[in-house]
Amino acid sequence: MDVYEAVDSRRAVRAFSDEPVSKEVLERVLAAATRAPSSGNLQPWHVYVVTGEPLAELKRRATARALAGDPGDEREYPMYPADLTSPYLDRFSAAAAQRYNALGIERGDPDRPTKIAALNSAAFGAPVMVFCYVDRTMGPGQWGDAGMYLQTVMLLLRAEGLHSCPQVMWTMYRKTVSQIVGADDGLVLFCGVAVGFEKEGVPRLRTGRADMTETVSFIGV
Repeated sequence: MDVYEAVDSRRAVRAFSDEPVSKEVLERVLAAATRAPSSGNLQPWHVYVVTGEPLAELKRRATARALAGDPGDEREYPMYPADLTSPYLDRFSAAAAQRYNALGIERGDPDRPTKIAALNSAAFGAPVMVFCYVDRTMGPGQWGDAGMYLQTVMLLLRAEGLHSCPQVMWTMYRKTVSQIVGADDGLVLFCGVAVGFEKEGVPRLRTGRADMTETVSFIGV
């Protein structure tokens, strides 16, 4: 799979099969991802890969919190700006509607928040979770580095025939995640990434993207 194909086929999959992912493949991906860009070569990410019974226990605890209506742990960073405006709010609303309608959760469903939380806390059935933490002493530049690292990981997963789904929602259950992975207080949970093989027979969702002309300006070309 070439780079263009990996980029084009990468999407947030929200239905995984229970087919296991070998440790050898995960190690190959994560070893290659160490070449991701990093300003000053700080490599500020700290990664925990969770599978098997520890992941099953994490899903049980997080799902119990979701079904109980637990609002989650206090956020350590905002998922989105408090006051989104156009065009960002428009893109967000359209994607949210597409995403959960594809999973059979209508916008008007009174149980929608609980259903969404339960699906997320089960990692959409993925057999592997990758949790990326950033050292608390790091700044915005290093958080950007962590994003580039995760994108590199997700593209390499595509090269291995695997899919992924980045899930910032795990920050809502960061204390539960920390209990399982043993992350110390000096680290901030940036994101979780569900990893696995896509489940067959499930409708495939591919959310739209803004046209390049909306986000790119060529100067002097």
